[in-house]
Amino acid sequence: MRNPLSKKIVTIQPSGIRKFFDIVSEMPDAISLGVGEPDFDTPWHVREEGIHSLEMGRTFYTSNAGLKELKEEISKYLERRYHTVYNPTDEIMVTVGGSEAIDIAMRAMLDPGDEVLIPQPSYVSYLPCAILANGVPVIIELKAENEFRLTVEQLEQAITDKTKLLVLPFPNNPTGAVMERADLEAIAEVVIKHDLFVLSDEIYSELTYLEEHVSIASLPGMWERTITINGFSKSYAMTGWRLGYACGPKEIIKQMLKIHQFAIMCAPTTSQYAAVEALKNGDEDVARMREEYNGRRRYLLHRFKEMGLECFEPFGAFYMFPCIKEFGMTSDEFATKLLKDQKVAVVPGTAFGDCGEGFIRISYAYSLSNLKEALGRIECFITKLREKK
Repeated sequence: MRNPLSKKIVTIQPSGIRKFFDIVSEMPDAISLGVGEPDFDTPWHVREEGIHSLEMGRTFYTSNAGLKELKEEISKYLERRYHTVYNPTDEIMVTVGGSEAIDIAMRAMLDPGDEVLIPQPSYVSYLPCAILANGVPVIIELKAENEFRLTVEQLEQAITDKTKLLVLPFPNNPTGAVMERADLEAIAEVVIKHDLFVLSDEIYSELTYLEEHVSIASLPGMWERTITINGFSKSYAMTGWRLGYACGPKEIIKQMLKIHQFAIMCAPTTSQYAAVEALKNGDEDVARMREEYNGRRRYLLHRFKEMGLECFEPFGAFYMFPCIKEFGMTSDEFATKLLKDQKVAVVPGTAFGDCGEGFIRISYAYSLSNLKEALGRIECFITKLREKK
């Protein structure tokens, strides 16, 4: 019998994030700091709107691009928060999470051989999505000494005559790094000079702690070059509702919508009605959760300092990326031994690219009580490692 599998798909590795999560789910008394999922319930008024939509029998397909009311609220929200203006009719589409938006944006924009610049460490989907879209991933290794920000020098060195798309994954998963306005202005100059496009994944845009997020699409000359991706999972604690959106020039959105029509049809109707309520009346919920995350962020930084564990200060998302190079083992080995010895699950830095070696990702999207217990176990683990030296 002939091989039933695509040669392309068998070369793609499964997500490194899920490996430790699957193990810890079957381990009694284990604490997982591995998954980037808010521990908050979706705000009650948002859930209530979803329930109401079901009670009203709103279980039909919406239009392919999403509910008109939702797209209008997304447009108002983006103009209010990030000073970007999109026509809800043909410059916004609703997707099944931000991940679908990433996938279909690349499939709509890339021809075989087009190069996609992917700064790493970064979210696990960018590289496989580029490959599945017949693009050629080109990795830019972000460095701790630059606070894991993308620099102009790194970008210039990576560009060739085949480069078409730059992925801009900030605020960043797994490092928590952000790009400030001055950083983005410098990147924008290079993008315009080389006639590139940007896929800006801004799913953590509401979770910045010192300065407000700046969207690169708001900068002069960048709106027409940028597909902006965002969603409801992180900021509104709506991961299981599976709802995101993409915004950009209508000629790109039109082609993305074509793929969405054939592969998905439309995002979940109940989720869309709930999201309208989130955008209309959810600002206080977002502010409350952001403040709680910031308290956890400060606590982890304090504890790492007490342990003598090197970690740069992240200013966005809800992740820490401490360095474990002093212990002389790979990130995977460290995470595996920590799980076995102390029943704490973290994610090896290499799950987010080879340059993540020597780091682990710790999510603080968990209760403070869980974090305190887990950090105590981690301190016990590294103390024993140092004593063996």
